[in-house]
Amino acid sequence: MPRTPKGAVTLAETRPRSRGRRRFTLLLVLVLLGVVGAAGYVGVRHLMVLVSREQCRVTAAGSTFQWAPDQASNAAAITAIGVQRGLPPRAATIAIATAMQESKVRNVRFGDRDSLGLFQQRPSQGWGTAAQILDPEYATNRFYDALVKVDGYTDMNIAEAAQAVQRSAAGQAYAQHEAQARVTASVLSGQTPEGIGCALEDPEAAGDPEDLVALVDKDFAVPAQQDGSTVTVPVDSEELAWAVGSWAVARAADTGALRVVVGDREWRRSMDDSAFEWSAAGDESGDARTVTIHLA
Repeated sequence: MPRTPKGAVTLAETRPRSRGRRRFTLLLVLVLLGVVGAAGYVGVRHLMVLVSREQCRVTAAGSTFQWAPDQASNAAAITAIGVQRGLPPRAATIAIATAMQESKVRNVRFGDRDSLGLFQQRPSQGWGTAAQILDPEYATNRFYDALVKVDGYTDMNIAEAAQAVQRSAAGQAYAQHEAQARVTASVLSGQTPEGIGCALEDPEAAGDPEDLVALVDKDFAVPAQQDGSTVTVPVDSEELAWAVGSWAVARAADTGALRVVVGDREWRRSMDDSAFEWSAAGDESGDARTVTIHLA
């Protein structure tokens, strides 16, 4: 066996290589890294395209912002609970901005210490059980419970109002989300009609109309009527109709909604750019205070 100058046995794979072999090995490694790097880049780009194809857009007052479907759905639940409680859209703006900072408006099952959910509420601090906090409607109601106790919250800036509830170590961070939160709340509260569109793939399975009826009741506390695969929601005002209609589009990824009609306007599910806009409902147009959600 070969030995080192000190006489120790050396294994074959640690035997000193010739200069030619070292150069060849280095060249081979560089080529492999280049191939893997190129493949990785293409793979990442491909995954990014696949992941980002489905999206929702909200537009109000000349500003447009983009949401992933799950984020839009959660923002819709947050806003709907505010509408149900008769709170001003400002409350939803504060809540959405808070959720953007705390969880990116995703119902996460992790966080600092025992923090969970949209608002990173902690069971150990009395916000509820882990299961309760992971229910978006429950978590939102608890946030609003605390917010309405803040004297003058509607006149505060976003960061001040959010911080009064959250007691965060970085309270000013909420302010950076105000523009997107404000536009989103305006659209989802019905103040800005036709302000949301979502490009979505076809659902893997047909939506359940009974589940949709229950979800309308949970988020808005208004009765909905089921007729086969169609759910109709009559409400008291055009603004509320647009709140429910916008909510139905934002939550379509969860409910399987294929078409939403508000008065004489409709949204149709597709992956085309047309899914970001509303169009004339044609012969099926109805009362401006009625929302019709088609699941088939």
